[in-house]
Amino acid sequence: MASTAQAKDLASAIGWTPPENWPARSRAECKAILTAPGMRFEMEEVDIRGVPTRVWKNAPPNLRAIALLGQTHGEREFMIYQGERVTYDAWFRAVATLAHEFQSLGVEKGDRVALAMRNLPEWPVVFFAAVTIGAICVPLNAWWTGGELAYGLANSGTKLLVCDEERWERIAELRGECPALETVLVTRHDGDLDGASRLEDVIGTPTAYKDLPSRALPEVEILPEDDATIFYTSGTTGKPKGALGTHRNLCTNIMSSGFGAACAVLRRGEEIPAPQPKTTLTVIPLFHVTACSAGLMGAIAAGNTLIFMYRWDPVEAFQIIEREKVNSTGGVPTIAWQLLEHPERKNYDLSSIEAIAYGGAPAAPELVRKIREEFGALPGNGWGMTETMATVTGNSGEDYLNRPDSCGPPVAVADLKIIGDDGSELAPGEVGELWARGPMVVKGYWNRPEATAETFVDGWVRTGDLARLDEEGWCYIVDRAKDMIIRGGENIYSSEVENVLYDHPAVTDAALVGISHPTLGEEPAAVVHLAPGMTATEDELRDWVAARLAKFKVPVRITFIEDTLPRNANGKILKKDLGAFFA
Repeated sequence: MASTAQAKDLASAIGWTPPENWPARSRAECKAILTAPGMRFEMEEVDIRGVPTRVWKNAPPNLRAIALLGQTHGEREFMIYQGERVTYDAWFRAVATLAHEFQSLGVEKGDRVALAMRNLPEWPVVFFAAVTIGAICVPLNAWWTGGELAYGLANSGTKLLVCDEERWERIAELRGECPALETVLVTRHDGDLDGASRLEDVIGTPTAYKDLPSRALPEVEILPEDDATIFYTSGTTGKPKGALGTHRNLCTNIMSSGFGAACAVLRRGEEIPAPQPKTTLTVIPLFHVTACSAGLMGAIAAGNTLIFMYRWDPVEAFQIIEREKVNSTGGVPTIAWQLLEHPERKNYDLSSIEAIAYGGAPAAPELVRKIREEFGALPGNGWGMTETMATVTGNSGEDYLNRPDSCGPPVAVADLKIIGDDGSELAPGEVGELWARGPMVVKGYWNRPEATAETFVDGWVRTGDLARLDEEGWCYIVDRAKDMIIRGGENIYSSEVENVLYDHPAVTDAALVGISHPTLGEEPAAVVHLAPGMTATEDELRDWVAARLAKFKVPVRITFIEDTLPRNANGKILKKDLGAFFA
């Protein structure tokens, strides 16, 4: 069973010693203060699909309310993309104009409007134009092939698609496979369009949004439990499933993120400061719930400035951080590692960075220490999934340094439990399947009743993650159930071995996979990417693991690759592709 002493040992191993007076308050005290009657994070109980559920009493009722809140930020810059700068007022003008256009094209409440493009200023315009009139927005994975995009359009029954040039070139010849698709609007396309219209003919280019007329959003009644989005799961195995989210799901994240930040301040014994808009470099795709739900929604509520990149490049990121005085960035651990390890980092002033947060993939405890030491920034991590519309737990600041292998405790409106193979709830410290519930859990899977019944049980979502909870409720993700390696009857949790590999100074990316064995069933093998200018041999890394873990957990083979490991757009390593290295 995991103990407080073990957590302290790990914190000490990464060089962290809690300040003498920290924590000034227990987590329970912080929760009591923040959720007290009349406070911003007060809770109430409502019925959601027959299940009594704690919710944030002061959360916006729907995404329309968030759009109207964004409008109040006026001339503050909302989005920066290369040379394009868009204020909140200009964005809202474009949203309202496009919302009216959608209605004129026959889009009604409940119709699906798909969105397929890079992180562009057009993305938040299209998203809010759809959801503020009660349509269901379907953010499609921009990395998908034409066939995959056609699947998403057909599966969702999309009526109207807005996409950029790259996505249109992939889908145009497959439009016949999407029988419900009536209208396509394409942005940033210079050539002839056959069967589609230009988005710019409706709202102009981003730099011209400010010249659009000021108008109100169309009047549509939207309830918190109305359908809002269909986000497709990663699809690392089988066909992706569409997670049907509600307005409450996305609005919950605004409060959950604020609650976590406020807890961190109270734990230090400080007063909660007045909110101040920040500048964030957004490098993960908006079609992922982390960027859209956990990032975009809170940014609009706070009046933050978001900076988008055409594609991820560490040196360009350094330039942007220095030029725009970026306060926060992150996404997945790989991005944080690249920011830390790149040899060009020393040539830029990155002192404006206050926080580097990530999720979507396990992170080595060593990363927590390095973020604090190298950037002087507060590290942050959390756990969630497409089926929870992002945030369920959060771990940041001193708490993260103190428990660097944890994704944190659940936010006040969420509950976690660990279920064993026999269906019973397990005690603290025991490993089993993580179940979660709360107002962030989606309704189910679009047109997949059997999969919905299997995954969603009485308000709980079965996550498929193997995890444990400690005595104070902090969550520790051990592995994906399907990624666990069983060697001769012994369980090997891949994240445990990967974390040890990450601790080696030369390793910046690593994944453990199982390779077949005639008598043991399978054995562990690792794929590793080294930091620029660093070297390590297979034997050296095997010895490194052997000195820290049981012998049966040591990879029998280690192969090195020049690039970072292959990932899907959500940042998850495509482990099914790694077996080829050991064929």
